Amino acid sequence: MILMPEQNGPDLAELFVLFPPADYLRALEAVSPAQVPQPYGGLLVHEHHMTVTVEAHHGGLVDVRVLEERRENEAYARKILLALQKTGKIVQFGLMRIHLNCCTAAVRDEILSKRTPLGRILIEHNVLRRIEPTAYLRAVPGPAMMEWFGLAEPLPTYGRLALIHCDGKPAVELLEIVAPE
Repeated sequence: MILMPEQNGPDLAELFVLFPPADYLRALEAVSPAQVPQPYGGLLVHEHHMTVTVEAHHGGLVDVRVLEERRENEAYARKILLALQKTGKIVQFGLMRIHLNCCTAAVRDEILSKRTPLGRILIEHNVLRRIEPTAYLRAVPGPAMMEWFGLAEPLPTYGRLALIHCDGKPAVELLEIVAPE
């Protein structure tokens, strides 16, 4: 069962219309930051880019793998995985919708190239940004997510909804779910 959190951030229902969760999520429910156990709390309950956070936690750089994408005018959405460069192990699943009109041409081109994780792009281009977590989630993976994370059974994990404000404007809506530990 998917229980939509009440929050002022990304519209999870709209992200799920773009990328229906039937194959990758069995259950999703909102939890308070205090209900996010370690090591998930350290991975999620902060105002930093997940790219940098999962790289520090796992001791290595990550690459982005774009599973699906949609584009409508200046809105670009994608379903992604972050994988460790050294081993290929998947450490994070994500959905994002980026409002490209909030980005410079160089940032837009790099995002659309699908070669670099978003957090690294924004950092390398010195985009003035603020990450605003808006909800924390407990997730039970569905069959596709179990396969991506290399799970034999649907171990619960945690995630968050967040907005990235670029140059003072809400530019990116995110659902980020880390691999179970």
